[in-house]
Amino acid sequence: MRTRSNLSPRPQPVTRHNKHSSPPLTAQRRPPMLPSPRLALTSLHQSLVSLEAIRAPQQNIQVFCVVTVQLVFTFSVVCVFTFSSAVQDAVLKNIWIFYSSLIVYLVSAMCLICCRSLSRLHPWNLVALGVITVSLSYMVGTVASMYNTPAVIIAMGSTLAISVGVIAFSAQTKVDFTVCNGLLFALALNVVMLGFFSIFFYSKMLQVFYGFLGAILFSMFLVVDCQLVMGRATYALSPEEHVFAALNIYLDMINIFLYILMIFGGGRK
Repeated sequence: MRTRSNLSPRPQPVTRHNKHSSPPLTAQRRPPMLPSPRLALTSLHQSLVSLEAIRAPQQNIQVFCVVTVQLVFTFSVVCVFTFSSAVQDAVLKNIWIFYSSLIVYLVSAMCLICCRSLSRLHPWNLVALGVITVSLSYMVGTVASMYNTPAVIIAMGSTLAISVGVIAFSAQTKVDFTVCNGLLFALALNVVMLGFFSIFFYSKMLQVFYGFLGAILFSMFLVVDCQLVMGRATYALSPEEHVFAALNIYLDMINIFLYILMIFGGGRK
């Protein structure tokens, strides 16, 4: 019988590694994987795009609601100036109010257009927009009081029909008109020069032709401004610029009304 001291441990097999063989695998703890910067930027971009997709319809509704209120107020003033003989006589006797409204409109519009901080500062941007709307409504009403009533009614109806059609076209078209701003600006300069020279060389047909050019030009401006608001083209306005966008669309519609009034008014001097 053998004792414990006589027992020898079993020899362990010795493994030899060739210089070309791979070293034995050992369990190693891998460091935690950090998110890739590109993946983080991609997820951030997707979240911003989804946020803009949510805010865009709200911005569109807000802008067009403001424009609707402006047009209702302006056309109400136009109707009062057109149908009331007492108001027409008061306007002609107090023409200084027209020039005062012109000065107020120019100062307020320049402040709202040039000072971007004012156009984004609530509620002062709405106050400035209200001042512009009131002053411009008085001027448009004064101009409309010098035309006969059927011409004013036809001009208002045509303006509303053209505006609705242009907005619907801008919402569904795939053509990008925002890249045509430079071309439209050049055309606007030509129309302004034609209007300036038509003062010295007055002609009824020239005035009607001038009215057609102006209505077409500002209809194209309306397409561009609507696409800038909707944000589906190359260029778009920031959601914070809803007051500035409402001002652009409102001025486009008012100019369309005035040029159409010039056409149906028989090109009065």
